[in-house]
Amino acid sequence: MGISAISARLTLTSGLENNRNHQPYCYLIFIPKGNSSPHMSETTLCFDFGNTRLKGAVFKGATLHEVFMLENDSVETIQRIVDTYQPQKSILSSVINHSPAIEEVLARAGRFHRLSHTSKLPVTTPARQPSTIGADRLALVTAAVHLFPDKNNLVIGLGSAITYNFVNKYHQFMGGGISPGMEMRFKSLHMFTAKLPLVTKDWNFPLIGYDTPTNILSGVILGMAKEIDGIIDAYAERYGNFNVLLTGGDAPYFVYHLKNKIFADPNLIFKGLYAISEHNNV
Repeated sequence: MGISAISARLTLTSGLENNRNHQPYCYLIFIPKGNSSPHMSETTLCFDFGNTRLKGAVFKGATLHEVFMLENDSVETIQRIVDTYQPQKSILSSVINHSPAIEEVLARAGRFHRLSHTSKLPVTTPARQPSTIGADRLALVTAAVHLFPDKNNLVIGLGSAITYNFVNKYHQFMGGGISPGMEMRFKSLHMFTAKLPLVTKDWNFPLIGYDTPTNILSGVILGMAKEIDGIIDAYAERYGNFNVLLTGGDAPYFVYHLKNKIFADPNLIFKGLYAISEHNNV
């Protein structure tokens, strides 16, 4: 399933009840329109190189067909992906120091764009140091304005770090906040103490931990949930009605623990990247 500025309509599915606090959340589903786009048969590769994960997605026209993980960002890996999918277009969002050679591989395969603050975007960015804005955050707010163009939107990305990204109904990306992500918190407790173990992610933990690992799980995951709810409440006091979009690899750990209504979409960044590619790979 996919999104573009011209050829997608949005259906929201709700009715999924939060078993812990009885607050509904929604998943975003994208249903492409008919064959109105002249590029319906084109293949677009979207890459998201984050600090923890290297991910890719394949779009056929405006439809998201596949999401995959990359073992590494070597030239050989990128070339194998290009040979497999034969893309006409590709786009890269990267917050790591990847090899420039992979951009050459993608450029040889077809129209290629590397996302940056100089890209053509449907949003304006803060005037102070726009070059320092992470490419992933630009993709997330782009997706938000395509989904809800007439609304204020708070996009929360749960990855290596938590990013809070606020874009208003005038399509101005106002900025937001950054705080440590879940694994970073686990590692910090382990590294900066003498005896606390390194805990791995787990869905199954009690409110009141009964041993050290469950104490850490409860403290970190529920603490993050309360942080996220508190930030949402703070924005609500200032802006009133707005949408909250939750995404990122760690998002599934939190949808049942949040009291605020959210729209959850694990592939939001790819839908933003596809929309940006359509603006820049022409």
